[in-house]
Amino acid sequence: MKRLFIILSIILLINSYYANSQIEYSVDKWMEYVEELALETEDTERIESLYADLSYLTEHPFDLNAVTEEQLKRLPFLSDRQIEQLLSYRKRYGNMVSIYELKNIEDIDFQTISLLLPFVYIGDNLVEKRLLTVKNLLKYGRNELQIRYDQCFQQKKGYGEQTDSILLLYPNRKYRGEPFYHSLRYSYTFEDRLQAGFVAEKDAGEPFWNAYHKGYDFYSAHLFLKDINWLKSLAIGDYKMSFGQGLVISNDFSPSRTAVVAQAERRTNGFRRHFSTNEQDFFCGVASTITIKNLDISVFYSYRKMDAGVDSLTFTSLKTDGLHRLQRDWEKRKMITMQVYGGNIRYATSHFHVGLTALSYSFGKFKMDPDPKPYNLFYFRGSNNFNIGVDYMLKSNRIKFYGETALSKNGAISTLNALQLTPASYISFLVLYRYYDRRYQALFGNAFSQGSTVQNEQGVYMGLQLTPIAHWKLSVYADLFRFPWLKYGIDAPSGGQEYMAQIDYTPSRNYSAYLRYKYRQKEKNGTFENDNLLKINTYKQHRIGFQQVYNFSSPFIFKTSLDGILFDDPIKKLNKGIMISQSIGWKPTTLPLQIDGYLAWFYTDDYNSRVSSYEKNILYAFNMPSFYGDGMRFALTFRLDIWKRLSLSANLAHTHYWDRDLIGTDTEEISGSDKTDLYALLRWKF
Repeated sequence: MKRLFIILSIILLINSYYANSQIEYSVDKWMEYVEELALETEDTERIESLYADLSYLTEHPFDLNAVTEEQLKRLPFLSDRQIEQLLSYRKRYGNMVSIYELKNIEDIDFQTISLLLPFVYIGDNLVEKRLLTVKNLLKYGRNELQIRYDQCFQQKKGYGEQTDSILLLYPNRKYRGEPFYHSLRYSYTFEDRLQAGFVAEKDAGEPFWNAYHKGYDFYSAHLFLKDINWLKSLAIGDYKMSFGQGLVISNDFSPSRTAVVAQAERRTNGFRRHFSTNEQDFFCGVASTITIKNLDISVFYSYRKMDAGVDSLTFTSLKTDGLHRLQRDWEKRKMITMQVYGGNIRYATSHFHVGLTALSYSFGKFKMDPDPKPYNLFYFRGSNNFNIGVDYMLKSNRIKFYGETALSKNGAISTLNALQLTPASYISFLVLYRYYDRRYQALFGNAFSQGSTVQNEQGVYMGLQLTPIAHWKLSVYADLFRFPWLKYGIDAPSGGQEYMAQIDYTPSRNYSAYLRYKYRQKEKNGTFENDNLLKINTYKQHRIGFQQVYNFSSPFIFKTSLDGILFDDPIKKLNKGIMISQSIGWKPTTLPLQIDGYLAWFYTDDYNSRVSSYEKNILYAFNMPSFYGDGMRFALTFRLDIWKRLSLSANLAHTHYWDRDLIGTDTEEISGSDKTDLYALLRWKF
């Protein structure tokens, strides 16, 4: 308690000291949006990919007087209605002179503007599209090179010395590579119409230049063209794609359940380049979309080698973490081939669209055959599969209906349908129903769900967003769901429910705050003490969060957060967790420098009551670690523009635990109570 009192006192002193000044609104509101998404999922790779995509857009913002509908739809926090009203306002009144003209648009409030700020600017003169000539490519193209280096200062168990005799018996006790992360990324862009680049990466523990391997572990390359007459897009090399609501195929992160409760729709983004270090969630080959009036025709082909443990041409599952540190990882590296082909036809107007997506994938001579368990009875088994889906949308000024219905090779059906009502600018309501058959099999499916797959789930989601008075916004949702068949860790049909209520207060450009409560109830296996009988128990989780962002003294930006959790375990009773954090940003107008500090204290009873908090990191690197136990976290991030086109960013993070002398497990174990990490990025534009 003494430690808690000291931390609270420090935060209160900071708040009171800067209570009477003024500055412009923080431009990091979009990071909080990603933070909210990250709290709802364990899909860290797609979160990191979304964060990288949005980070790229902040570095290449849109001219508000020239931005298109398609470009605005790349921002997931904007609703279709907000996009329509923005474009209609510009058409009616001409070019904007300030971004705060957006306040005149009915459905766009201060919160939306603060989210939008980093992604747009007001251009002075509109520049016509330049021809794709060698001269223009050389003169107006942008080159960028990024070199990143990460390392933990404490030695992990996997890097320790082992005798040859021990390694002969236990080869997976030691990492094959060096204890640092390193990546190299190069990109060339020309007016957002031509993108080319490559990525090379090694994770910490993977060999870089030793007896086991020479060079990087992962390579990726791409060439992407868009908006050239009737050619809407052409991807060569590595790419991503998304069609419909994700029942058939989507490489995007699903917004799902967030404070933006009425924006659960997944947009058809078509094809995009793959320019991240994600080693699994992409395709390799060629893809293209052509446009004929209101009709888009897309085709794609991909051929890749994948990681899997193979036994006589049979494998139980794909290895998707992208790590090749241990001998067992190398035994699975690029062991099978996967071929994917298909297409999409989409007809769209401003108030209606319908699309048909079909894809087929095959593992050639290899066959997927998971170890038979009751819960995986309906998992995909075989060497090939296909999916067909129809997506649709119909809307008027105040009503919107959308959805998708899909079929897999075995005849199983999945469907998702939603009705969105906006009777007035200050209220929005959404009801969404999903039915994913237990037999439905879609390897690339990624849709609105409580589970990790588009399978074995039924549910109804209702969300309400209300702005009753100026500066205040109320967001609530309820999600009732059921799993008709068994799941991993649940040996019976099960169900659950989830509720959230959040109040946002934004009185001005220099202050915002929210208070959030979330309740989640799920079922899973459990065995009571002195009782060997397995039972299905109900687990309840209560989360409360408070956050305020304030800019009371230039050039400082402050963010204070409080997060608490109660985990009601019928076996271990009630588990508690709390985290208090304070962030301070300093960006002087006279120096090419930005510094961000982060301090947090956490205390939890166990892993079930763990807490998470977003902390600023280097460009394109999303960092939201989880903590349990009793400890403190400190992080310092800086960015220095050495000269106009060369910048250096670094993050130093340190965690101290008061309740343990070992951190981590297995090969990641650290002897001691401290862990220190360094992240560094050198960026050159030319």
